[in-house]
Amino acid sequence: MTDGATGGCIGDCLSVGAFIQAFPIKAVKAALKATERETKRERQLPNHIVVYYVMALSMLMTASYREVMRWLLEGSKTIRALKVPTKPMAKSGISQARERLGYEPFKLLYEQFVQPIATGPSKGAWYKGLRLVSIDGSSIDVADTPENDKEFGRHIGSRGKKRSAFPKLRMASLIENGTRVLFGMAFGPYATTSEMDLAWQVIKSLTQGMLCLADRYYFSYELWQAAAQTNAQLLWRVKTNLILKPEKQLPDGSYLATVYRSAQDRKHKRNGIQVRVIEYKFKWVRGTGTYRLITTMLDWLVAPADELAAVYHERWEIETALGECKTKLKGSTVIMRSKTPNLVRQEFYGFMLTYFVIRKLMHEAALQADEDPDRLSFQHTVQVVRRKIHLFRTFPPAALA
Repeated sequence: MTDGATGGCIGDCLSVGAFIQAFPIKAVKAALKATERETKRERQLPNHIVVYYVMALSMLMTASYREVMRWLLEGSKTIRALKVPTKPMAKSGISQARERLGYEPFKLLYEQFVQPIATGPSKGAWYKGLRLVSIDGSSIDVADTPENDKEFGRHIGSRGKKRSAFPKLRMASLIENGTRVLFGMAFGPYATTSEMDLAWQVIKSLTQGMLCLADRYYFSYELWQAAAQTNAQLLWRVKTNLILKPEKQLPDGSYLATVYRSAQDRKHKRNGIQVRVIEYKFKWVRGTGTYRLITTMLDWLVAPADELAAVYHERWEIETALGECKTKLKGSTVIMRSKTPNLVRQEFYGFMLTYFVIRKLMHEAALQADEDPDRLSFQHTVQVVRRKIHLFRTFPPAALA
């Protein structure tokens, strides 16, 4: 859906300042103080302005540094709390301001503010009162500089001959399925970090009341055990060669089995974790193998197998969200512009904060229109934000608190 009622809601939400509403000035200044990055002397470009500027860079990936600054400053002089400079700075001045700020305040803002946002009325966000979340990962190209190459590395082909055109960083994240908010995100150098390494950091954001979906790549005894200890419910696909001997057949076609750490543990029946197994195929799709899911939800009456099988395919929401970040917000042919590793980290956190702002905005619009957020056009929302990002003069005093 690109226009109509929801499009109007998006425009209305923007008129109260989506960015400052999501990250109030006081919170930004508190994050700067906590990371010892607050502005300690009078500067042409105060650090709290630089925070919003880095987010604006993510909205205008193809614009020059000075053009983004011009957009940010236009019309904002009426907001005293912002203390904006009178004219755009030179590119060198902007780069120095970004270097001075670093990435730590952005990391803190992400950890403090980027959380699941679905409420009771949110459509597509729940299963039996459990918040649906998924885990997955991706990679992002960064600027081709010697510093970035050394820090992040590149993708190398199977025979070690072909290397990717650009250095890359690797990321993994949880997504709130109903809103497509990416939270609990972790990232690191592509060459030395695997998605599984990052997954260990990401699962720390699971909590009781969530139902976590994951592809078969992520299953290991240790990771499953750690994720289950968060008290979240789990529904993960596993490989068909994983040994799962049926111990009790259930009326819905699923069965109970035990997962063991090793063959020796299986032999001696020690350190086992009981799971429920659901297996199925798509009869109308040729060439598809058997889907094999395991879950911590052992009661088939509470969560029937056919319902869980349908819920599992909501996992593709995270594929869509990652695609939105890489092709619609950033641009499929656009490379992150930062030339040094620290600024890459800063830019990436700013990018994820901006994606959160857009998704939060879309969720609020969907609630007003009584729609599923999936029916709103992400690309249309980005276009609206880009048109109105400079209209800071429309922010009410309450948004600055």
